[in-house]
Amino acid sequence: MLRLLIIVLLTFSTNSYSSDEYFLTLRNNEVNLRLGPSFEYPIKIIYQKKYLPVLIQDKLDNFRKVRDHDNNTGWIHLSQLSKKKAAITVIDETILFNRPTIYSKPQAKILKGRLCIISKCKEKWCKIKTGSYKGWIKKEALWGRL
Repeated sequence: MLRLLIIVLLTFSTNSYSSDEYFLTLRNNEVNLRLGPSFEYPIKIIYQKKYLPVLIQDKLDNFRKVRDHDNNTGWIHLSQLSKKKAAITVIDETILFNRPTIYSKPQAKILKGRLCIISKCKEKWCKIKTGSYKGWIKKEALWGRL
């Protein structure tokens, strides 16, 4: 029984990605996600959002196997990826604050699925820009390169 409890705790207390996985973002407004690691494989999805974060899970030559925030997986050529810091909001509604504290002035209500460009992060907060808004948002509300 104790063994089962430890396994369950370890399963639910870890991140949804392993330590050798890392985030990159899409370099262009149009990027092809392919079924395999070559231009010969068919296109699965055409992403149309620059700086969309993707989790890099594997590599083969100049292709990277990626997973997006909707759990779609496939292969993208390395030339289409960037190290720019960005994230997607994953909480239904979160507040953008003027400073990294809940006691500062609220700037905007950010809805789930919003792309945020990250300028810097502190312990539990990230300074972001989304649309015409700038401010601080809690890290727990973000999925991507923090």
